[in-house]
Amino acid sequence: MYVRLIIIWIWKFLDPLFYQFSRLHYINDQSVFRVRITKYKGEKFVLSDGTIIAKNDFLLKIHLHNVQLLSEFLKIKNELSRARKIYTRVLRSMPLLASYLMEHPEEEKIKGIIGITTINKGVKSLGFECFSPSSRWYRSFKKLGQLPIMFLSNSSSKSNTLTYLFLSKDILYKKYGKKLPAINK
Repeated sequence: MYVRLIIIWIWKFLDPLFYQFSRLHYINDQSVFRVRITKYKGEKFVLSDGTIIAKNDFLLKIHLHNVQLLSEFLKIKNELSRARKIYTRVLRSMPLLASYLMEHPEEEKIKGIIGITTINKGVKSLGFECFSPSSRWYRSFKKLGQLPIMFLSNSSSKSNTLTYLFLSKDILYKKYGKKLPAINK
């Protein structure tokens, strides 16, 4: 427990530096997401609503504010209880994500949301679709970056695989917000 507390304290200290150099933006104080616009560089995927995600498409990349969540829920010993609380926080942040995207100056060219995770239980009920990256090098590199999160979250599952999470803009708006028609003045 003390090792985890020390690691989280160090992470909290270094997180502002990471934030500064990562080009991430906070949606607002109530959201667990930090986001940035990215050009997708992976293989082509077709989502269930027909949205095609292809190389060089613009996506809103989401990052959970992991150090905030882990420090907030560190004292919860039961893994299921901790997972439920994190899920609830993410669920409450989804309408904020939809609003952020609707109001973004580049909203028209952004096709959807992308996230990368090794802990992907429950994401389908949020509307996300899961796909595995094909590049072994990319999977290994990203999984290495996820190791501290796996250690600190005390996840007992050794079979978590790296997964792309995609959510089309249309499904995001349908589930969590309404895309208002443009008003010509």
